Amino acid sequence: MRGKKLWTQIERGWLPHEQRPTLRVALITALGSFVGLLVVAVISRAVVGAEDVPYIAAYMGAAAVLMFGAPDSPLCQPWPLIGGHVLSGVVGVTCYRLIPDVMIASVSAVALAILVMQLLRCLHPPGGAAAMVAVIGGPGIHALGYGYALVPVGLNALVLLGIAVLINNAIPGRRYPSPPTG
Repeated sequence: MRGKKLWTQIERGWLPHEQRPTLRVALITALGSFVGLLVVAVISRAVVGAEDVPYIAAYMGAAAVLMFGAPDSPLCQPWPLIGGHVLSGVVGVTCYRLIPDVMIASVSAVALAILVMQLLRCLHPPGGAAAMVAVIGGPGIHALGYGYALVPVGLNALVLLGIAVLINNAIPGRRYPSPPTG
């Protein structure tokens, strides 16, 4: 009896409350994220070179999880997506240029990106990674300077947004971007 009560408490507090999507919806969203990330990877390779694509693919992959897997989340609506990525990119480049120690620059980039995103109401977790990549990325990323925030970061976010709008709105009962509440 005691074990069952404990499990009930764990279920209520730790397991998600939303319903699991159908297999069809899960497959459509997986396909959408695949197409979106493939386009992002092609753009990134053209801009920064193949060596630096994994850095960018990592944070855009995290954005895709939010946009296709949890499209109702306030963290992946258009302003957080675009603003969070672009502003964090600017913060990251600034930290890279002003702070010579890579460790201090990278953690400062994330912390300051969170601050800026919160103040401007565009909190998007992958934005923190975009800021960090501006510091720890390779020569292709560093050579872009502040341009990094616009291309590839901003352009990739716009491309992913467009694909997310198409895919999510093709699913019956789903609307993306989510309508404002209240």
